[in-house]
Amino acid sequence: MLNPDLLQKYNVQVPRYTSYPTVPAWNEHIEVKDWEGAFRKEFDASNQQKGISLYIHLPFCESLCTYCGCNKRITTNHGEEIDYIGAILAEWAIYCGLMKETPIIRELHLGGGTPTFFSPENLEKLLTSIYKTAVIHPEHEFSFEGHPNNTTREHLQKLYDLGFRRVSYGVQDNDPEVQRIINRIQPFTNVEQATSTAREIGYLSVNYDLIYGLPRQTITGMINTIKQVISQRPDRVAFYSYAHVPWTSRGQRLFDENDLPGAGEKLELYRTGKELFIENGYVDIGMDHFALPTDDLYVASTEGRLHRNFMGYTTQATNILVGLGVSSISSTGSAFAQNSKTLNNYYQHIKNNILSIEKGFFLSDEDVRFGKYILDISCRGNTTFQLQDLDTINTYCLPELKKLEADKLVILMDGGVKITPLGKNFIRNICSAFDLYIQKNKAGEEKKIFSRAI
Repeated sequence: MLNPDLLQKYNVQVPRYTSYPTVPAWNEHIEVKDWEGAFRKEFDASNQQKGISLYIHLPFCESLCTYCGCNKRITTNHGEEIDYIGAILAEWAIYCGLMKETPIIRELHLGGGTPTFFSPENLEKLLTSIYKTAVIHPEHEFSFEGHPNNTTREHLQKLYDLGFRRVSYGVQDNDPEVQRIINRIQPFTNVEQATSTAREIGYLSVNYDLIYGLPRQTITGMINTIKQVISQRPDRVAFYSYAHVPWTSRGQRLFDENDLPGAGEKLELYRTGKELFIENGYVDIGMDHFALPTDDLYVASTEGRLHRNFMGYTTQATNILVGLGVSSISSTGSAFAQNSKTLNNYYQHIKNNILSIEKGFFLSDEDVRFGKYILDISCRGNTTFQLQDLDTINTYCLPELKKLEADKLVILMDGGVKITPLGKNFIRNICSAFDLYIQKNKAGEEKKIFSRAI
């Protein structure tokens, strides 16, 4: 059982580390030509046989879930699908022009918003157009996010026929009162139907997203939700901490903050959920993720192949991630770029045949090395220091690592560090010890940037 005092101690603001440096450290503006140059250079130098990852952001939702911090557009006008698909394909054409060879797609994810807002026919139009200009890697992994209320058999069959084998359903919470206050009315029978249909068709992995810390959540309600979830045996579960960031997500201002669980209650929600998953055969992969031992994510973690990027944990370690659509993020391993966050700006740039890059970051060699330490910790549970970084590590990282060691979360070794079984519950905190953008500014005023660790 997790020590509540330890949970409370490490429940501080830290990033989720889907990138390093994290987005708040990025430049508010970068030149498109500079990004294109970095992209060309990495594509030319990369091992093309590994392929690239592709993320497509589909932002439309028919109703607002008030807890949601994602980039979305609320509309019931499905006529918007065609214009948006046209823009996505035009953006992809620009990227194809930057690649001297036909790209090999190894990983593809449809995120949102609500990807299943789009009709099966329009999703087919989007994807087949992209496939015509690329090669599909024989070991590809294609996945999409589906809303249980509107993911139809036709959606599932069409995407299966297009190579998708994993679907992720946003469950969040099954308590009717919680669903009412977050404006996501979703009978669990819809989740059951969407799950059974996916498995009938042949999907190999079904993921559920759950959130703890939502308004009006209770321990009893959480236990009931997880018992219902476990009854369906999803292959993976993402058990996220609700990130209350009303300064960036206006929808979160629509409910009374007094309805949010207190710090102690939220910690108990986490502890209760984690213990239920472990008791029922799920393995803690790290940083919010649990998987059955039969799932590829668990297999990758045991074989040292686990990777992490803006799509979270993945089994595919590609050098290049191309993000298409409004607010999407792309990465080359040495540079990041984020698209415009508003549809109007995004459309205007693409109409002018210009990538809609808004902000980004070009990494130094030191950034790349410290990013690898963080990736090693989050995916493999240990890392080895490079000689050229020892002075920096001793100055900025070692003081934090010694505190973590005193709490039995890590073991310091000669030239490296590994996390303990207890430390696996605090991976975000351990990663932050290597975040020089945080450690070098410890004395600065704490800003409301990140959600809390738990």
